[in-house]
Amino acid sequence: MYIAITKQHHGENFKGSVKDFVNYLLKENEGKTPEEQDHFFDQNNDQISVEDVISEIDNNTSKLSKKDPKFYSVVVSPSQRELLAINNDPGKLRQYVRELMKDYAASFYRDKNISVDDIKYYAKIERERTFKGGDKEIRENQPYATKILKLKNDIGKIEEGKSIGNIKRIQKEIDRLEKDAPHKINGKRIVRDMKKPGMQNHVHIIVSHKDKTNSFKLSPLSQHKEAETILNGEKQKQGFNRDKFYRAAEKTFDTTFGYKRNFVETYKARNLLDKNPKDFFILLAGLPTTEKQAAFKMLYKLGVHVPNIPTNKAQLAYKAFMKLKRGVETAINSGSIGV
Repeated sequence: MYIAITKQHHGENFKGSVKDFVNYLLKENEGKTPEEQDHFFDQNNDQISVEDVISEIDNNTSKLSKKDPKFYSVVVSPSQRELLAINNDPGKLRQYVRELMKDYAASFYRDKNISVDDIKYYAKIERERTFKGGDKEIRENQPYATKILKLKNDIGKIEEGKSIGNIKRIQKEIDRLEKDAPHKINGKRIVRDMKKPGMQNHVHIIVSHKDKTNSFKLSPLSQHKEAETILNGEKQKQGFNRDKFYRAAEKTFDTTFGYKRNFVETYKARNLLDKNPKDFFILLAGLPTTEKQAAFKMLYKLGVHVPNIPTNKAQLAYKAFMKLKRGVETAINSGSIGV
């Protein structure tokens, strides 16, 4: 499960409306009948109008300064294996989001217990993802793309009479490069903004910075996990424990749907890979045989070759280790086994 939390950006301040972001999330509804469209939902309602989403978020901003975001974006991206476990069912994904938002509320550190009833949020399922510049497929296709673009420019100059050359020969070289590019879908070279194959359901959640009563701030990007400050001479608790939230989000999915999570899919694995990668590989090597085989199989499917990993740190050459670490890190953060 991969979850990303970001704040609203409008240049150097946050005074803009949520309208632009809402309209962006409507892109997949274009050309569909109302019955085919995915609608915004919250904790209790499956279908909320666009106008209500915009109005509710924009008007829930009492005493926020221009330096305060009006809302946060939470993107919930289940892996291919997780989507398979719920049969890619949008209804089950909505069910999960509603349980997840209970975990979100419980991760705030406040004098009063924060519940999901305090959170103003609106979520929408998206069915598609597209390839971006950072994707492995785009990066590894890029040398071919660069050469193809240059050759096409050469053809353009010849056609305009600005250069001399053999267009047929250049086109033949373009065709060869297209064929040799390592990553293709249905015979076509993968390029930016091309739709990704397979199950791609994910959820965008718009969460108001203020609670439902428009009385106090709730920031999931607080720099504190659990802190106490003095305000008007009184101690006040503040903070949001993102580690707690991510762990709970994973556990909630597993418990709700009976999902058997492999080590390399866990939040613990990603943290360990970031902070102590050698221990990550030692733990990976020490897994029970069946689980280890499953972990290696997942990584292999994503193009990451995992050799017999030595348990003695001194046995692992630094360059080889870092190359393997980067490969596994890319795999874990991909849309396939993201945690």
